[in-house]
Parts: sequence; C-alpha cells; structure tokens
Amino acid sequence: MSDPHDLIVEDGCILTYRLFDVGDEVHLDAAERLLGDAPARRRAKSLREGAASLQFAVPPLEVAIGPRKVTLASGRAFDGELAARLFDYGAASIVFEWPIPNGTPLAELLPLCDELYESQVIEEAARREAVALVKKVHAAVEDAHEWGGAETYTVIFVRSFVGRPPTSRITDSPLVAKLLLGEPGPKNLGEDARRDVLKHAHSYFEDDLAIIDYSSALVLEPSGSRDIPDILELATSQLLELRYYDDQLDRELGRIYDEFGAARRNRWTVFRSPYEKLARLVLRRFVELTEFTERVDNALKVVGDFYLARVYQSALARFRIATWQASVDGKQSLVAQAYGLLKGEVDIRRSTILEIVVIVLILLELVTALRGK
Repeated sequence: MSDPHDLIVEDGCILTYRLFDVGDEVHLDAAERLLGDAPARRRAKSLREGAASLQFAVPPLEVAIGPRKVTLASGRAFDGELAARLFDYGAASIVFEWPIPNGTPLAELLPLCDELYESQVIEEAARREAVALVKKVHAAVEDAHEWGGAETYTVIFVRSFVGRPPTSRITDSPLVAKLLLGEPGPKNLGEDARRDVLKHAHSYFEDDLAIIDYSSALVLEPSGSRDIPDILELATSQLLELRYYDDQLDRELGRIYDEFGAARRNRWTVFRSPYEKLARLVLRRFVELTEFTERVDNALKVVGDFYLARVYQSALARFRIATWQASVDGKQSLVAQAYGLLKGEVDIRRSTILEIVVIVLILLELVTALRGK
C-alpha cells in the first residue's frame, strides 16, 4: 500500500455545488436576455479529449457571478470564483471554485472537505446568490418559489499530481476513500468501505480517473475538461428535482385526501358534483408532473461516448436516482388513480342527473297526455 502523503496536488481546484429548486420552469432564452450585460452563455455540448458527444437537450444557462470570499464555521477563509447554472426544469446550481495551492498534499484536504460537504455556511451563501439571481430573471421563471430543500456536491478536480503517479497508486491509497467520505480521523477505513467507494472508479486513458461517491468525487483530468463535473452536477440536479417532486406529491396526495373528504360532506347540490373541480386540479397536476419527468429524463444525451455514458450511469446509481424515480412514479400512479376515482364519481353524478331528467320528461309527457283526455 502506498504512502498516502505522496499524493501531492500540482494543479487543481475544489468545486462545491449547492443546488436549489427555484421554479416550475425557467425559460432560458428569456433569462439570458434579462441578464443583459452579465456574463452568460449557453452550451449545447461539452468536449473532452477524444470525445465530442455530451449533448444537452436544452443547454443550461451559465452565469459568471464573480469573486467571493467565504469564511467557514471553522474560521477557514477562502477567496474563490462563484458561478451559477440555470436548468430549464427549474433547478439553479451555485458553484464555488477554490484553487488548490500547488504542492498541497491530498491529506491536508481531508478536514477541509469534511467541512465543505455539508457546510451550512456554504448553503446559506449559495441560497442568497440563487435568490438574487432569480430576482433578476423573475419574468422568465414560471411559478418562482423557494423550496427549503437543497442538494450538495463537491468535486476535487485535479489536472495533475506531482510526479504523475499512475491511477493504480491513487486508487490504492487509503486516503482517497477517506477523503470522499469525509473521514478525517487517524484510522483507515475498513476494506468493505473502501471497495464500496472504489467500485465507482472509472478511467478512459491511463492518466485520467473519476471516483464517484454520493456527496463527492475525485476527478483527475489532465486535459482540464469539465465534462465529468458537468455530468455530476446534472445528475445532482436530477436528484434534487426528484426529491422536490416527491415532496410535492406527498403534499398533493394529502391535499387530495383532505379535499375528497370535504367534498363528500358537501351534499347540498344534486346537479353539480362536488368532485368536478378537484378532478380538474388533479388532472392538471398529473400532466405537469409527467411533463417534468420527461424533461429531466431527456436532459442529457451521451451519444457515441461509452466512457461518459458509463460515468453518468454510475453517478445515477450512486445517487440512487432509480429509487427516487420509483417513489415519484408510485405516487404519480396514486394521483392518477385518485383522478380515476374522482372522474368516476363525477360520471356517476352525471348519469344520475341524466336519469332524473329522463324520468321528469316521461312524467311531463304522461301529465300532458292525461290532461289532453
């Protein structure tokens, strides 16, 4: 096993992401116009050495915010660059980029990364920036709102280590898994814990490496391409949106049950179903949720690049996207069933009214016939 202290960063940075749901949809072309002279751009695809096939269905809007100084709870202060990215399905990503000083041993990043991963200071600062950005583009955001949830992710992005160690020496280091899990203590991780992290390690060339964990990743990319951080950011935004809509579906189902109970008690009218309005609202919500899931599922297409596709699928697996998707799908199915039940109640009421009308018409004809005699 190699000495962990021989992994020394020569050129790299830390990318700390905080992602928020800010609206049902963001019209990115309109947002770009509203930003005026602010540095912003759309990018249809990214490029990495040997590939040109990472394509966004709707390219996110990247906004350069500028330098910011942040003081963490531990007292560590950093000067770095701040940027934002808006996704059309209502997600806003705020990323802090701090350069890693040349010659920094990877071991020295352990306590810092442990603090960064779930730092409330970072989240609060990022949320303020997201709110300020949404205010600038408010007219381009449908149903702008502030959801209390957030997603976090941190990428230790390295272009080179001193001495250009082979990737096998990096993965063999007991330090790397500890770094990604945020375990700064003196003890080494157990072999099972190390293997669990390293099973999501990927390389394309002999000198690049991506190790993906739930809250963080180590990316060694000599070309400097940000494709893999971009993929991880996008996967994190998908997780954010699935969590948001899972929460919304919980609220929606609770509201449906409450309103269904209230409607059942409302028996004052025979000719108008108390469920009709609720059925329309449930149908509209179901359509909105279906459109959302389609936009998120189709957000990224990796065509002809099996390495990037493998990294993306690995991130989805590590983030347990399929579990959240199954939860959302299950609750969507419940909403659809609720609509079916409500529609059935409406149809029964209409059939009853129709029968009453037919009976009344028959009685009128009988009365008219008897009077004629």
